[in-house]
Amino acid sequence: MSRYFTIPVPREVRELLERERGDKDWSDSLLDLRREAEASRPRLAFEKLRQLLTEEGINSIERSSREFREGFQLG
Repeated sequence: MSRYFTIPVPREVRELLERERGDKDWSDSLLDLRREAEASRPRLAFEKLRQLLTEEGINSIERSSREFREGFQLG
Protein backbone atom coordinates (compact mmCIF):
# COMPACT_ATOMS: atom_id res chain seq x y z
CA MET A 1 0.00 0.00 0.00
CA SER A 2 1.31 3.43 -0.93
CA ARG A 3 2.22 5.97 1.73
CA TYR A 4 1.13 8.86 -0.51
CA PHE A 5 -2.30 10.12 -1.49
CA THR A 6 -3.60 12.32 -4.23
CA ILE A 7 -5.78 15.21 -3.13
CA PRO A 8 -7.98 16.60 -5.91
CA VAL A 9 -8.09 20.40 -5.89
CA PRO A 10 -9.11 22.91 -8.55
CA ARG A 11 -6.30 23.90 -10.92
CA GLU A 12 -6.32 27.50 -9.66
CA VAL A 13 -5.76 26.35 -6.07
CA ARG A 14 -2.91 24.07 -7.10
CA GLU A 15 -1.23 26.85 -9.07
CA LEU A 16 -1.54 29.25 -6.15
CA LEU A 17 -0.13 26.68 -3.72
CA GLU A 18 2.72 25.82 -6.07
CA ARG A 19 3.76 29.49 -6.23
CA GLU A 20 3.48 29.77 -2.45
CA ARG A 21 5.52 26.66 -1.66
CA GLY A 22 8.55 27.72 -3.72
CA ASP A 23 11.33 25.12 -3.41
CA LYS A 24 9.73 23.15 -0.57
CA ASP A 25 8.19 19.76 -1.15
CA TRP A 26 4.43 19.45 -0.76
CA SER A 27 4.54 17.84 2.68
CA ASP A 28 6.71 20.56 4.22
CA SER A 29 4.72 23.30 2.54
CA LEU A 30 1.36 21.99 3.74
CA LEU A 31 2.67 21.41 7.26
CA ASP A 32 3.97 25.01 7.33
CA LEU A 33 0.54 26.28 6.29
CA ARG A 34 -1.07 24.24 9.06
CA ARG A 35 1.38 25.57 11.67
CA GLU A 36 0.72 29.14 10.54
CA ALA A 37 -3.04 28.59 10.82
CA GLU A 38 -2.68 27.12 14.32
CA ALA A 39 -0.47 29.99 15.44
CA SER A 40 -2.85 32.63 14.10
CA ARG A 41 -5.97 31.35 15.88
CA PRO A 42 -5.19 32.85 19.31
CA ARG A 43 -4.21 36.17 17.69
CA LEU A 44 -7.41 36.30 15.69
CA ALA A 45 -9.50 35.44 18.75
CA PHE A 46 -7.78 38.17 20.76
CA GLU A 47 -8.37 40.75 18.01
CA LYS A 48 -12.04 39.79 17.77
CA LEU A 49 -12.44 40.05 21.53
CA ARG A 50 -10.68 43.42 21.55
CA GLN A 51 -13.09 44.72 18.91
CA LEU A 52 -16.07 43.54 20.95
CA LEU A 53 -14.98 45.05 24.26
CA THR A 54 -15.29 48.72 25.08
CA GLU A 55 -12.73 50.56 27.19
CA GLU A 56 -15.22 50.43 30.06
CA GLY A 57 -15.60 46.66 29.67
CA ILE A 58 -11.84 46.13 29.71
CA ASN A 59 -11.51 48.29 32.84
CA SER A 60 -14.31 46.31 34.51
CA ILE A 61 -12.58 42.99 33.74
CA GLU A 62 -9.28 44.32 35.11
CA ARG A 63 -10.98 45.58 38.26
CA SER A 64 -12.82 42.28 38.83
CA SER A 65 -9.63 40.29 38.27
CA ARG A 66 -7.69 42.45 40.71
CA GLU A 67 -10.44 42.17 43.36
CA PHE A 68 -10.54 38.41 42.94
CA ARG A 69 -6.77 38.05 43.34
CA GLU A 70 -6.73 40.32 46.39
CA GLY A 71 -9.58 38.43 48.06
CA PHE A 72 -8.41 34.93 47.19
CA GLN A 73 -6.73 33.04 49.99
CA LEU A 74 -6.00 29.36 50.42
CA GLY A 75 -7.02 27.57 53.57
